[in-house]
Amino acid sequence: MKDFNIAIIGQGRSGRNIHGKYFKSDLNKRCRVVAVVEIDEARRELAKKEYEGCEVYADYRELYGRKDIDLVVNASYSDLHYAITKDLLEAGMNVLSEKPMARTRYECDDLIRIANEKNVVLGVFQQSFFAPFFTFVRSVVDSGKLGELKQVDLTYSGFGRRWDWQTLQSRVAGSVYNTGPHPIGLGLYFLDFSPEARVAFSSISQTELVSGDAEDYAKIILTAPGKPVVDLEMISTDAYLAPTIKIYGSRGCLKCTVGGDYEMKYIIPGENPERPVVATALKDADGMPTYCGEELKFHTESGKVEGSPFDVGVDCLYEMLYGKIKEGKPMFVTAEIGAKIISVIEAVHASNPMPVRY
Repeated sequence: MKDFNIAIIGQGRSGRNIHGKYFKSDLNKRCRVVAVVEIDEARRELAKKEYEGCEVYADYRELYGRKDIDLVVNASYSDLHYAITKDLLEAGMNVLSEKPMARTRYECDDLIRIANEKNVVLGVFQQSFFAPFFTFVRSVVDSGKLGELKQVDLTYSGFGRRWDWQTLQSRVAGSVYNTGPHPIGLGLYFLDFSPEARVAFSSISQTELVSGDAEDYAKIILTAPGKPVVDLEMISTDAYLAPTIKIYGSRGCLKCTVGGDYEMKYIIPGENPERPVVATALKDADGMPTYCGEELKFHTESGKVEGSPFDVGVDCLYEMLYGKIKEGKPMFVTAEIGAKIISVIEAVHASNPMPVRY
């Protein structure tokens, strides 16, 4: 029996096509949509049909006082996330905010403070932490197969353009606010969410494909003492690489797409005898100059991890929220992690101001 009552604010691409799609799928064993908030009347009427038995509203404040709602999903426009989430928390409701959590770290900390004061749960929709590809990558790193972690590359790029509200700075949009929370969050994971993590380099700008005034090119490098280098890219003119994570270790490398296809090449200690350093020029058997050359013994693996961030990832995130709200279990992805992600985004924009044209 489904006993986790959900209210959804917004029936756009996220509210309907991600959250709603999951709630209507066979994966969903717990969640029941009991309320939908949507300003568009036609979408409200559609919601009545798609979520059997749900009530529909034009204003989220009409949810106040409903004691049967376990969690409100805030899938409104990005520039409304902070204000709406704040109102809901102050009304004593548990909230899952879509990413980005807010525009600034101050706003994030304010939401966390209110949630703590009201003793309610604040979650952030960072489902990539539960995506099968990331779970697999973590398992490989934790196994030690690749040796000491040196560098992590996260490329969330593609070849295409947008001309919707998510190209406008006034709507808290652009590649870094919109796509960035996923790779930035995963990158911070490999820095152990260190309080000393910092943006060592960043550059954001526009390609000729963008229509608004926000960036669609972003390069960000994160570092922390004693941690690997994290290299992030979000580029709208990358025609040759699917969204991918690459792990460089002291013994080899792993490449895994967000879709789950992976390749790995690594050495095993002891299988390649140590080569003493030769301090003079190398010579071949005839005494002629030559280059270092050998047949290194290595191992390869490849395959595909099943599932995606939008099915398994969403299911696991809601399972985490159910455990927190219904059973008091700790959360793996916390609001504090969401706040750290926004800190990075805020620092990137502060170092690369762009003119606001709309």
